[in-house]
Formats: sequence, structure tokens, C-alpha cells
Amino acid sequence: MKNKPVKDNISFVQTAMRVSVISIIVNILLSLLKLFTGIFANSSALISDAVHSASDVFSTFVVMIGVSISGKDEDEEHPYGHERMECVASIILSVLLAVTGAGIGLAGIKQLTAGNIETLPVPGAAALVIALVSIVVKEGMYRYTKAAARKINSGALMADAWHHRSDALSSIGAFAGILGARLGFPALDPIAGIIICIFIIKAAFDIFKDSTDKMVDKACPEETVKKMSDTILDCVEVISIDEIKTRLFGSRIYVDVEIAVNPEKSLIEAHAVAEQVHDAIENNFPEVKHCTVHVNPHISQ
Repeated sequence: MKNKPVKDNISFVQTAMRVSVISIIVNILLSLLKLFTGIFANSSALISDAVHSASDVFSTFVVMIGVSISGKDEDEEHPYGHERMECVASIILSVLLAVTGAGIGLAGIKQLTAGNIETLPVPGAAALVIALVSIVVKEGMYRYTKAAARKINSGALMADAWHHRSDALSSIGAFAGILGARLGFPALDPIAGIIICIFIIKAAFDIFKDSTDKMVDKACPEETVKKMSDTILDCVEVISIDEIKTRLFGSRIYVDVEIAVNPEKSLIEAHAVAEQVHDAIENNFPEVKHCTVHVNPHISQ
């Protein structure tokens, strides 16, 4: 009863790499657009937003490295594979996301307490347009990356999706600030930044918790274990389940189950039942990397 084919890992890496390359290209182009517009339209908010977008390029490289390593085949030193390296990448990204959120919040607090809000220069209309473009593009990238992350069950890619969402939120703050300044309410910019900071840090915490759970062999949700148990009991010749254990290993799941069968069955027949259970679990639950089945004789009470 071997692990699943290597082609699953190849598909996983290819999908993540394709999305990551698109993310890098979009972030570079958007950063340059916001930077030049911010300079010529006299908008410090848009210039800061450009730096934020540029930082996302680094986070995407972290994703690419983590996913590339996690997709490597098992070897003598790593007989269970490298999936947990993706969790490491997710943890790094969650920290970067939290730092980004904190930076936006602190910048907002600093502006509010500086005492010179009314003297800030009024940005040009072009800055307002580019901020709106950034919101649309980054929200689109968030949805695109999130869909890919769910498809391949990638925590690192999901963390990168939230980096896109944080950039979209940052652009909303920049848009509010620019609009507020042009309407005579410059304080809207720092206030929006502080509110956005809270949402970004919450997302960072959720990503961090999910990644650490996968690093410490947390069990699958009770609902998933129940579905697995029902699948096992549907197999012919399985009388009962003596024990079932699951553990999250990066983006994959390992299952250890003990089943009870008729004690009069031969070794060959008992092995055939174990094979049936093994195949049922791995075929019905794509996220399961390997299922180990132990057969016990059923003892009547």
C-alpha cells in the first residue's frame, strides 16, 4: 500500500508556480504605476501603497521557494516527504502580513498625532484613479490566488492571496485618504489605515494558527473523521473500527486505522480487506497522502 503517485506533487507545484509568476508580474507593474503616479500627483499615500505592493514580490518568492521544496519527492532523509516546508513558508508570510498591517496602523496613528494634518499637500486627481485601479486589480488577484489555493489545498498560496487582499485594503485606505484630502478631510487617510490594520492582523493570525496546527500533527476536523469512518464501514467484510487516527502534515493528511474482521479469515483474505479500506480512503479523500490499515480479529462480546 504505497503513497499516492508523484504526479499529484507535480500538479501541485505547477499550479502554485503559475499563480506565483502572475502575482510577481502584476505586483511589479502595479508598483511602478503607483510609484510614478504618486510622485507626479503629489500623493504620499500612493507612494506608500507602491512600496507595499513591491513588498508583495518578496512574499511571493517565499511562496515559490516553500512550495518548490514541499513538492519534492520522499528521500532517505525525509521518508514522509517535505510538505511541512509549505507550512514554514506560510508562517513566514503570516509574520510579514502582520508587520505590514502594523506598519499601516502605526503610520495612521503617527499622522493623526503629528498635529499638521491640515498642512498636508492635496494630491492630484490621477492619484485617485490609480488607487481605484489598484483596488480592482488586487482584489481580482486575491480571488484568483485564493481559488487556486483552495484547488490544491495550499496554505502558502492562501497566505499570498491574503497579501493581495491586504494590498487591496491598503489601496482602499489610500483612495479614502486621497479623496478625503481633495474634499478637505485629510484625517480620513490615517483613520482608514488604522481600521485596515486590524483586518490585516486578524488575517495574519488565522494563517499563522492554521500553519502551526499543520506543523504539530493536529487531527482532522471531527466531521472529516466521521466521513472517513462511514467510508470504511461501507467496505464489505469490515465489522467495526477499533481505532482511527488522523494527522495534518502540511497540506496533506495521514490516516491510521484499525479495523475488525471475521477471525476465521485467512491472512490473504484479511489483507484484501485492508487493501479495500486503504483504496476507499485514498480514492474518496484526495487530500489523504497515505492510509495505514491494521487488521484485528473481531471478538464477540
